[in-house]
Amino acid sequence: MTRKTVDFNKGGIAKLPDDKPAIYKIMTEGGKTNYAGVAKRGRVQERIAEHLPGEKDAVPGVKVRIEQLSRIDEAEVKESRIIARSQPKYNKEGK
Repeated sequence: MTRKTVDFNKGGIAKLPDDKPAIYKIMTEGGKTNYAGVAKRGRVQERIAEHLPGEKDAVPGVKVRIEQLSRIDEAEVKESRIIARSQPKYNKEGK
């Protein structure tokens, strides 16, 4: 499916496609995953924006990478694998 990496700011997030469910990773300057999450179709940009500085679920990062999938359950399975493998600093345990 489609993959895209943009700057982690309002302008970059606005460039992301919103027409399919997606797995997203908020990345550090060095390319390490700080947070991995899932967003439903039609809510990708909104969900990622919730992690911008000053927001309730803020996560530090410089880039955000998404991968669109055809179904939300596929995205959730992939998210679990990413979290287990890379153990992002800002993902809460047991979530």
